[in-house]
Amino acid sequence: MMAAKHNITVAIDPALLKKARAVAARRGSSVSALLAEELRELVDADRSYDLARRRALALFSRALPLGGQPLGRDDLHERRHLR
Repeated sequence: MMAAKHNITVAIDPALLKKARAVAARRGSSVSALLAEELRELVDADRSYDLARRRALALFSRALPLGGQPLGRDDLHERRHLR
């Protein structure tokens, strides 16, 4: 079953439209199909970026096991020489 499609109106500079028609013709496609594919790729890239961002933020929300021992307050602030 084919999904329903919606028509939209897009304002394009005449020179750009002429070039887009030539590209579409070379590819055996239409300007509409070219635009639809570009929008699909844009949406997919945006979704991929969002997923990667969420994974990165999840990693930052928890500490990584780097080993070692926690430092005390004096060690962190190098206050030993003040005593």
